[in-house]
Amino acid sequence: MQSQSATDTDHLPNILLPEEEPVFEIVNARGAAPIVFVCEHASNRVPQYFAELGLSQQELNSHIAWDPGARQVALALSAAFDAPLVNSRISRLVYDCNRPPSSTGAIQAISETTPIPGNKDISAAQTHARVEQVYQPFVRALKDTIAQKSADGNLPVLITIHSFTPVYFGKRRDVQIGVLHDSDSRLANAMLASSGAHTGLSVMRNMPYGPKDGVTHTLKEHGLKNGLINVMLEIRNDLVATSKDQQEMAAMLFEWLRSIWQRRRNKDAAIYHNIRPGS
Repeated sequence: MQSQSATDTDHLPNILLPEEEPVFEIVNARGAAPIVFVCEHASNRVPQYFAELGLSQQELNSHIAWDPGARQVALALSAAFDAPLVNSRISRLVYDCNRPPSSTGAIQAISETTPIPGNKDISAAQTHARVEQVYQPFVRALKDTIAQKSADGNLPVLITIHSFTPVYFGKRRDVQIGVLHDSDSRLANAMLASSGAHTGLSVMRNMPYGPKDGVTHTLKEHGLKNGLINVMLEIRNDLVATSKDQQEMAAMLFEWLRSIWQRRRNKDAAIYHNIRPGS
């Protein structure tokens, strides 16, 4: 992606109208559990400035614009654990908050097989405006939330929630839940070791994506750099298509995660000592 000098920021376009919602949402900011949930692809909203990026409403409702069902699952988990949740309120087609500004995937001109007219041949100023007005506020919100949870010396666990399409480039995906990690696999290992007892689903490590695909930016930037145990959960979106599905998936994930903490299965159990969800 092209860069823009700091001295040029006064000339950037304002891509959000004053009456439009902020680009991020913090839910249950004072939640008691030492966990921070994140949903980077929670919304398919495109600010008015972009004229829907030249896409149809059907295209904006599809998985190319967001992770359908992910926000609802994340909200239910936030409530069940009494933990903060940080969501993006902007479509990943405007800016993918799970990508750094240096990534070519942060603003895509083509998503899967769909051209994104509003992302074609954009200027350095346009690129920088999206970084400054979408990505950076989201990053600050997440950093502040983590700092608040870490203030007492009890580092939170970072869990990001995503969904993925059952068919990608015409190929069916058999995996139903992906447990993703970067260099810290502690929580992922514990989840995978107990997945059979809790899910009844096809659960796989670093599928349908993994670190090589550049999807672990949030885990690295906000988890690894802060010494937080972390994991990224990818749910096939046909499993969270309805409100009932979403609530059932959240309930299953809640019990699965809670079981790990209750059984103290790994050497980092002390970090989880005061997480007593549902008690």
